[in-house]
Amino acid sequence: MSDNPRFIMIGGFLGAGKTTTVSRLAKHYLALGKRVVIVTNDQATDLVDTNLLRSQGLDVGEVAGSCFCCNFNELTRTVERLSESQRPDIVIAEPVGSCTDLVATVIRPLQQVYSVPFDIAPYGVIIKPSHGLKILQGTRKGGFSPQAEYIFRKQIEEADFVIINRIDELSEAAVSELTTLIESQFPGTPCLKMSATSGQGFDSFCEYLDLQGVFGTKAMDVDYDVYAEGEAELGWLNAQVILTSESSFELDTFLLLLLERVNVELVQYSAEVAHLKAIGMTEGKFAVANIVSSSSAPQLSIGSAASVKTADLVINARVAVDPETLTETIQRTLRSVCQEFGITETTRTLQCFRPGRPVPTHRLESSPS
Repeated sequence: MSDNPRFIMIGGFLGAGKTTTVSRLAKHYLALGKRVVIVTNDQATDLVDTNLLRSQGLDVGEVAGSCFCCNFNELTRTVERLSESQRPDIVIAEPVGSCTDLVATVIRPLQQVYSVPFDIAPYGVIIKPSHGLKILQGTRKGGFSPQAEYIFRKQIEEADFVIINRIDELSEAAVSELTTLIESQFPGTPCLKMSATSGQGFDSFCEYLDLQGVFGTKAMDVDYDVYAEGEAELGWLNAQVILTSESSFELDTFLLLLLERVNVELVQYSAEVAHLKAIGMTEGKFAVANIVSSSSAPQLSIGSAASVKTADLVINARVAVDPETLTETIQRTLRSVCQEFGITETTRTLQCFRPGRPVPTHRLESSPS
C-alpha cells in the first residue's frame, strides 16, 4: 500500500446521508490508529455538516463559497492547513450534494496537477432512495425538474461504485427494485447496500474503499448548461441563530417541530425539499434533525436530551423554490415556533440564493496513462 495519504471522496445527492457516512468512516479509521482529516464543502458559510462533525471531535476543514471543482485551490490549501501539525493518513472529502463531474474536476486534477501525491480511493456515490426510486423509474414524479434529475443521473454515471443508503428504512422489495434499476441503467457499476446510521453493510463499504488500483477513469460528457439550470433550481439557505429563553426548553422537541412546520409551509408552494437540516448546540451537547424529501417526516438523527435556556441554531435548506419564498418561510416559521416556546431568536447570519453556474478550475477529460 502507498505511503501517500489516502484520498476518499464520498459523493451523492443532497440528503443521501453523506455526512453520517463520513462520520462513521472517520471513526472507523481512527479506531485503526490512522490520522484522519475531513474537508466539507458548501456554496455558503454556516454549514450544519461542519458543526456536526466538529462537535463529534473530528478534525474538519471547510471549503465554503463554492464547490470543490470551482475552488480546487482552496480544497488543496485546506488539506495543507489540516496537515500542518501532522500528515494525515486519510483525507475524506464531502462535496456539495448538487455537484457532478467531480472525477474530471477534482480527482484527475489531484492526480495530474497537484504537486503532492495522493493514493486515490474508489469514488463512491451514495444513492438517496426517496428520490432515487422516483427518478430512475422515470415516472416524472421525482419532485424535481429534468435538469435537476440530470445531475442525479450524472453523479451515478461517473461513480466507481454506488451505495444504496438507508436500507434499514426500506422494504426488501424497494431495495431490490432500486438495485435492479441501477444495474440496468448503469451496467458494470458495482452496487452496495448500506445503512450509515445502523452500520449494516458498512464493512463491505470499507472493504471497497480499501481496494487498490487506478480509479476515476470513466469518461463522461456533461452539458454544463443543463447542469447549471439544475443547480439554479434550488433555493439555498444557510442561517445561524441564537436562541435564548428565561425558562428551559427541550432542544430536541424544538428542532423537530421547527422542521415539521417548515415542511408543511413549503408543501403549500409545491416546493420539493432536497434536504433541510438543523443543528442545535449548547454547553457541549448538540442535536441534529433533518428532512430528506417533502414526503418524509422530520427525523432526529442525533438527540441531545437537553433542556436548555440558550442554544446556537444552524439551519441549512436546499429546496426547489425561489430564495425569497424560502427565506420568508424559514423566518416566519422560526418566529412562530420560538413564540410558542417563549424563545427570543437573534439571527446572526442568513444567506439565501440560487447557486451560480459551475466554472471548474480544472477539467481533465482523460485519466493519466
